[in-house]
Amino acid sequence: MSQTQAPKVRATLFCILVGIVLALVAVVTDHWAVLSPEVEHHNATCEAAHFGLWRICTKRIVMSDSKDKTCGPITLPGEKNCSYFRHFNPGETSEIFEVTTQKEYSISAAAIAIFSLGFIIMGTSCALLSFRKKRDYLLRPASLFYAFAGLCVFVSVEVTRQSVKRMIDSEHTVWIEYSYSWSFACACAAFVLLFLGGLALLLFSLPRMPQNPWESCMDAEPEH
Repeated sequence: MSQTQAPKVRATLFCILVGIVLALVAVVTDHWAVLSPEVEHHNATCEAAHFGLWRICTKRIVMSDSKDKTCGPITLPGEKNCSYFRHFNPGETSEIFEVTTQKEYSISAAAIAIFSLGFIIMGTSCALLSFRKKRDYLLRPASLFYAFAGLCVFVSVEVTRQSVKRMIDSEHTVWIEYSYSWSFACACAAFVLLFLGGLALLLFSLPRMPQNPWESCMDAEPEH
């Protein structure tokens, strides 16, 4: 690797590292989306929910005098209860999520996120091995693994977005309002950093093209 390429590769790897951290935070946290039902009477208790790829958390909130007919915001104090989705842990109960969204969406988003973590592990292994002498070529497969990881994160985000949209549009659900929370923002940022970082790493790790024909002739091995 040339002296001009090394700083660019290090800066790109740092951006990818930030993307990896954001992807891990998004996968393990439960704040992808917040759902609110309609509130008919003020000073009543309503139940809002927020969920991630694995769990849903419901919160009983006492509404104050307000003209807003939705429950929340979720940051208000109240009794909180979190449980894993039933299809991931049969011993847990998550009737609200089972009724209001599609089981296939949840399983698909979680499975694609696992694929993303697998690509991240393979890319990081190649990147670490590339630090050894004369193994710069391993940065190229690492860059592709990171780009694929970013694409998987994007697909998981889109599946979750479609799931929330179908919940709100369905007549069989109590939810009338939704918002995406900070875990969703972490996943979107991870997609940008991993995908663009992977492409940039591939570009920076490619061997430098000769600027004139004489460079190729000088680098050629002598004939015996």
